Amino acid sequence: MARPRLSLEWGFERRLRQPYGTVVAGVDEVGRGCWAGPVYAAAAILPDGLTHRHLNDSKQLAAGSREDLNAFLCSHAGVHWSIGIASVEEIDTRNILQASLLAMRRAVAGLPLPPHLCLIDGNRKAGLSCEERTIVDGDARCPSIAAASVIAKVARDRAMAELAVLYPEYGLEKHKGYGTPDHARALTLHGPCPIHRQSFRPVREQTHSAAGDNGGNRQLR
Repeated sequence: MARPRLSLEWGFERRLRQPYGTVVAGVDEVGRGCWAGPVYAAAAILPDGLTHRHLNDSKQLAAGSREDLNAFLCSHAGVHWSIGIASVEEIDTRNILQASLLAMRRAVAGLPLPPHLCLIDGNRKAGLSCEERTIVDGDARCPSIAAASVIAKVARDRAMAELAVLYPEYGLEKHKGYGTPDHARALTLHGPCPIHRQSFRPVREQTHSAAGDNGGNRQLR
């Protein structure tokens, strides 16, 4: 079996860009499925044809490769980028889909250049003032979206590592808030903390369980 190519090519994105001008942003979110922590989004405007050996979907890259690409993108004079965040409170109030779209809008609003077109990973438009094109698996097809996915992922991972210092019982620095078996065991043992998403069923169930404990010791199941 052939090994997957690491660096994305520009042909597909160029065809999308042609009718819209030169300022095109890729937009992606990270953390949508997590049980804990905010949802992050990033918007990235790349020079046409920019290459890097790791320019690909963040999910395809090892942590060190993501850090390498993130440092390259964020320090490159021709790359414009911005991060948007929606809080746990906004996730629980609006629902995770609407909070993710809100984070995307904030990321685009933070760009130093207003884009003519935004290429958005997935199948839902974010409600932007510019033209929007949604691309399913866009982070594996468009370099601009791939760049946004890496910038958002690195920023959120760093934020979760900082939150792990405040809430060390949950192993946030390892699973970044996703619903792993270790996270589930910690949630059962300690109950939810302030950065857990109460609108997510596994968290809500543990909140109700804690309320019924009458102060007794919680047991691992």
